[in-house]
Amino acid sequence: MNTEEFDQKRSSHRLPPEKLRSECRDDFFDFATTDDIGKCSIDMIGQKRAEQAMSFGLAVEQNGYNLFVVGPAGTGRMTYTQGSVSKMAESGEVPRDWGYVHNFDNHDRPVVISFEAGKGHEFRRDMEILLMDIEREIRSAFTSDGYEKQKRKMIDEFRRSVEQLWKEAEVFAGEHHYKIERSPGGINTIPLIDGKPISIEEFKRLSPQQKEHLKEQEKLLEDKLQETVLQIQKKEDQLRKSVHAFMKEITSNSVKSLFIPLKEKYYENKKVGTYLDAYYSDVVEHFHFFFSEEEEQETVLNALAGPKEKPFLRYAVNLFVNNKGLEGAPVIYETNPTYQNLFGKVEYQGQLGNLITDFTMIKPGALHLANGGYLILQASELLQHPYAWTGLKRALQSGNIPIENPNEDRGLFPASAIKPEPIPLNVKIIIIGSYYIYELLSRLDEDFDKLFKVKVEFDTEMPKSDENNHKMACFIKNYAEDEGLLPFHRRAVADVINYSSRLVDEKTKLTTRFQDITKLLVESSFYAKEAEEEIVDKPHIQKALFEKTQRSNHVPEKFREMIHNGTIMIETKGRRIGQINGLAVMGTRDSLFGIPTKITAQTFAGKNGIVNIERETAMSGQIHHKGMMILTGFLSGQFAKNRPIPLSASITFEQTYTMIDGDSASSTELYVLLSSLAEVPIHQGTAVTGSVNQWGEIQPIGGVNEKVEGFYHICSQNGLTGEQGVIIPKQNVKNLMLDEEVVEAVRNGQFHIWAIGHIADGLEILTGFHAGYERNNNGEFPEGSIFARADERFSKMHEIAKEEREQLKE
Repeated sequence: MNTEEFDQKRSSHRLPPEKLRSECRDDFFDFATTDDIGKCSIDMIGQKRAEQAMSFGLAVEQNGYNLFVVGPAGTGRMTYTQGSVSKMAESGEVPRDWGYVHNFDNHDRPVVISFEAGKGHEFRRDMEILLMDIEREIRSAFTSDGYEKQKRKMIDEFRRSVEQLWKEAEVFAGEHHYKIERSPGGINTIPLIDGKPISIEEFKRLSPQQKEHLKEQEKLLEDKLQETVLQIQKKEDQLRKSVHAFMKEITSNSVKSLFIPLKEKYYENKKVGTYLDAYYSDVVEHFHFFFSEEEEQETVLNALAGPKEKPFLRYAVNLFVNNKGLEGAPVIYETNPTYQNLFGKVEYQGQLGNLITDFTMIKPGALHLANGGYLILQASELLQHPYAWTGLKRALQSGNIPIENPNEDRGLFPASAIKPEPIPLNVKIIIIGSYYIYELLSRLDEDFDKLFKVKVEFDTEMPKSDENNHKMACFIKNYAEDEGLLPFHRRAVADVINYSSRLVDEKTKLTTRFQDITKLLVESSFYAKEAEEEIVDKPHIQKALFEKTQRSNHVPEKFREMIHNGTIMIETKGRRIGQINGLAVMGTRDSLFGIPTKITAQTFAGKNGIVNIERETAMSGQIHHKGMMILTGFLSGQFAKNRPIPLSASITFEQTYTMIDGDSASSTELYVLLSSLAEVPIHQGTAVTGSVNQWGEIQPIGGVNEKVEGFYHICSQNGLTGEQGVIIPKQNVKNLMLDEEVVEAVRNGQFHIWAIGHIADGLEILTGFHAGYERNNNGEFPEGSIFARADERFSKMHEIAKEEREQLKE
């Protein structure tokens, strides 16, 4: 290939500067700064699929149509989800209030009652007033003259009947020659002689017959006394029952009228009616709660035990969920979805080494607060907490929200537990997570697809259309106003849009990861304020991007420094056989950059085939292994159709000490192998990237912008010659959004980008020799071409191998 043909070949594949970058022109916009833009109302940009799925999922009311919002962070998925849910909730109904009350039949099973929104607070207040009225009425009834008179009458009748019994006993004792003496210490019987008590000495002087007679009479008296005491005890019991029944009757008569208006007010709420009936019966039964008791003397034991249970607590109302003042359906975003934060909990109080609780210590969870509305959760947070995911699934399947302690069976301390009545669940769950979590749950959890039937998928890119450009300008305006940033000139807006295309590595696309865009807006506004400017212009955008690069380019600078001082041996001038510059992308947490890598090959006669040194040393991955096998397939298809190839070749990435993977250098490896086989030198100022298939067709790769810019910086550092450049797959032209410095160097003829579709085109640009890929009618490659030279080399290797086999036979 002569010089003219070589230049023509290079020119036919050389990309003009216009193809290297897509520019959004500032005159596209009809405003000077973003302050001139009218009111913008943009909910979401470039996510029509997600918007349609979100609207559908929120509108469907049937069970199982919960939503899983999937996509990478920074795409606005959280902001849009909260906005969409809040908008939908505005037109929703305010859910009912829920309150727990004491279960008078089963103290360990508190009863839940629902009320219309805002009525729960009213009911609690009614119960507070009712309790105060009951206490007042009971105290008044038990301090009235009528109560005291009737009670005194009952007691007096009891005393008279008791005195009568004692009189009868005394008469009986006299008839049997005994006298009864009653004292606080007990009952004494004294024998009588001639109606007079006798002393112990007199008793001793009595004859045996007299003593025996008195003992018999004493036994009869004791039986009589026992009968009398038993009758008195029965009368005491009757008195207690009578007084208790009387006091219950007084209580009933005094408080019954207090319940009538409340039962009428809450007539439609059957549970309230049932509760008021039980409340009334309990008050009548426990009227003594409303009597004042003398203060107990404080003791060490009382101090250790803590305060006693307040008897009036049983009549309180635990307004569990109060929706008073709420407009529309509730929207809850739970940032820490532990089991208890989701399902509520029962708190405990320590008392004398034990843990006690009651229904007033039941606390709501996010599911209770969001009931009747929407609950938003982060998948990564939800799955970190034990029992949370399993409990959420169980609640959705059962339609109830249980309140229980999942770790109660592991408790180290005794506790008095209660089991509140569960609340019916009616909530729309929206979980936000990554693709990985979604696929993991979908594959491993058989219930997931039944419970989360709507997938809301956020894309990372959108078309670079006029409509989206205008929406991006509106987004910049709104964000600047919300965050107090300076207004942006239209030149700055156009530059932000160009940066958006660079983030997705495609000219016809814009990024939807607005987190990266907002960082640029904040930083460029800062530099504009620092320069005491009133608006953000293009230089401020450029400075923000430059400073961002400076903050994270420590590693690429070290690589370039080592290449410049010769530590890493990269040549950008001259020609070498079996040596080429490949391109790789490396990255840190906050930056990606491209670097050239020297790839060398040695070919010689043998039977080992192509030996990948990285593979032999376990420094390459499976995809790279596949690329090497494709090279073997291509060479066999071209040169071994009629005879075997007795080839041994070694190929390696020089000065690489980390794992190598991917097939983006497979075309580069093929070039260097053919260079070694045909003994044709490769121009070292031309770097290559691109994958290849078994037909020699070049396939697209990733990171094309970083790779081109990485090699440009090395060439620029060593001195641009006007002959240097990068060969890329033609399919990657649409991905080019090169830095303006590189574009300017191409425009000035100092650097070049060639786009090719076949291995033959790359060979000719790299070597200046005809590739000669296609055979003629005789089945031969064109004379003097690279493929003819390689074929001739294979023929010589075949002859050598044939001679060796014949010598071994002799």
